[in-house]
Amino acid sequence: MIASRLGRDYRLLWSATVASRFGDALRTPALALLAATLTRDPRMVALVTVAAQLPPLLFGLLGGVYADRWDRRRTMAAVDAARAVLVGGLAVAVAAGGATVALLVLTAALLAALGSLFDAASFAVLPSLVPADQLAAANGRLQAGTAVAGGFVGAPVAGVLFTVAAALPFALDAGTFALAALLVLALGHRSGSAGAGRPAGTDGGAAPVRRSVWREAGDGLRFIAADPVLRRITLLTAATNLAISGLMSVLVLHALEVLRVPAAAYGGFLAAAALGGLAGALGAGRLAARFGTLPALRGVLVGQTLALTGFALARHPVPGAVALAVFAAGTTLWNSLWAGYGQQRVPAHLLGRVGGGQRMAGLLTAPVGAAAAGFAGAAYGVAPVAWAAAGVFVLATGAAWTTRPVNGG
Repeated sequence: MIASRLGRDYRLLWSATVASRFGDALRTPALALLAATLTRDPRMVALVTVAAQLPPLLFGLLGGVYADRWDRRRTMAAVDAARAVLVGGLAVAVAAGGATVALLVLTAALLAALGSLFDAASFAVLPSLVPADQLAAANGRLQAGTAVAGGFVGAPVAGVLFTVAAALPFALDAGTFALAALLVLALGHRSGSAGAGRPAGTDGGAAPVRRSVWREAGDGLRFIAADPVLRRITLLTAATNLAISGLMSVLVLHALEVLRVPAAAYGGFLAAAALGGLAGALGAGRLAARFGTLPALRGVLVGQTLALTGFALARHPVPGAVALAVFAAGTTLWNSLWAGYGQQRVPAHLLGRVGGGQRMAGLLTAPVGAAAAGFAGAAYGVAPVAWAAAGVFVLATGAAWTTRPVNGG
């Protein structure tokens, strides 16, 4: 249940985010299933996934610029309305038998590009909705809600809906986007302003005069580079994403071949990780309040390193699932804590660009990790991939603990 002290506008944003995530959880597996019905060429099927991964890297910084230039509330509503139309059109095409792989690739790419703008605006608008000392808890509850909507509700029923009617998951996804747009429009008007909810201690002056889009995009990266704490968090996020992406890319093979998880039980195995992620998200606010954000982030890295080591050692489904759940809890804790920290430290008129810059930098290593894990798994088997991921976390944890602390958080 959402705490009443976070207020009406936060509840609206939470509801919109969860509704949208539920639709995503229906659409993503349905896209893969639909692609597999259209072609059995693995390259074409993979192309649909790649089309959804590239736009955040290509347009993440631009999304941050426009999230800072435009009214954030209206931007979020307009993006969700556009996504509703886009997915609704796909549903019509599927129902009419006119879907093609090219259409799926185009739709996935456009949705991901629009998502980059929405994510930047959402990250930037949150500090105007809740008190600064509640940001970690607010981010945690957002992650918890999306974990439940995606991992426990949306994903399990996506395949069932697809078998009933291939267009059904897409039609429902369009409806969730439309609902989310209406909920966002109901936010207080002040939430859309780039100067609303400016955190204490940040620059309270007017936003700078607009320059070229790319110069404004660079402002976010320059702010990250100049702030030692944000710079370290961003670099650590990029390093750990290298390991996470590599592990996730071969997780199904590790589960089946190393842990001996029965194929029929793989969904339950993943559900354990989702439960861990949910627990971590719900605990973010308490952890930040008790220890402070930066000490908590360091502790999270220690816990994840131990969990990954346990996962690499495990040779049975139960200890493997427990280790993966603990690791997933650390991932959602990390995401909630660093988001809350940045939202408190960054001037309001820069929030979109800084958030976009952090997400882009963090995602840059993901394709590298996935590709490296694929080649390593083919050459040496999948078990060493888990050990390599644990090794990356050992290095990241060592870097976090040996670096001189900086005041703040």
